[in-house]
Amino acid sequence: MLQAKEVTQILRAHGYKVTPQRLAVYHALARTTAHPQAETLYAELLPLYPTMSLATVYKTLGILCEVGLAQELNVGEDAYRYDANTALHPHICCRVCGRVDDVSGLSLTGLQREAASCTGYEVTEQQVYFYGVCPACREQELRDEAGQRKVH
Repeated sequence: MLQAKEVTQILRAHGYKVTPQRLAVYHALARTTAHPQAETLYAELLPLYPTMSLATVYKTLGILCEVGLAQELNVGEDAYRYDANTALHPHICCRVCGRVDDVSGLSLTGLQREAASCTGYEVTEQQVYFYGVCPACREQELRDEAGQRKVH
């Protein structure tokens, strides 16, 4: 996570005003690995910034993505999620509860080269998503199945 001074420098270098709300949105995003939606960040920050609007959060997230301090994720839900980890990495999404996690230790370099080789494209960016059932939901499904077997 970048310090406030570094975030301030990046925002100013791109011509953006630095406000306490913008810094708060960045820091709230950078403190979590939950890949929150804008509404989640808004709900978290509202008690600290009661005059802040949801529109401010959305606008700030757009700015953070534009200046390279965050990335927008589209895992197939109705709303985007956001990640302050802008390094190239894939994500995995639970189809049951919607949880989104980073996939660490998986190199995408070979996949990127192969995509370029197969298509003739110059690959300039990528987003990779995996989908499945997270460990907590799998465990709950197993408990539910075991409970159903006992009933019959």
